[in-house]
Amino acid sequence: MPYLITEPCIGVKDASCVDVCPVDCIHSTDDAPQYYINPDQCIDCAACELACPVSAILSDNDVTDANRAYLTINADFFRQ
Repeated sequence: MPYLITEPCIGVKDASCVDVCPVDCIHSTDDAPQYYINPDQCIDCAACELACPVSAILSDNDVTDANRAYLTINADFFRQ
């Protein structure tokens, strides 16, 4: 998974990242608390990271222990 969406997106759900994604890999539902990046579709272009107004999007290379759970949270959204 090149990029993932983390805690700052929860409750905000600004769709700026969705609008700039060239492969349409960022999704959510009305009931979901945040947006999620499909790890099988993301092409690691960084467009979403730059567009996020709350800095919720990270490269998987920048994941810390504090946000490591979001690797699974993003992937699990697409397994349902």
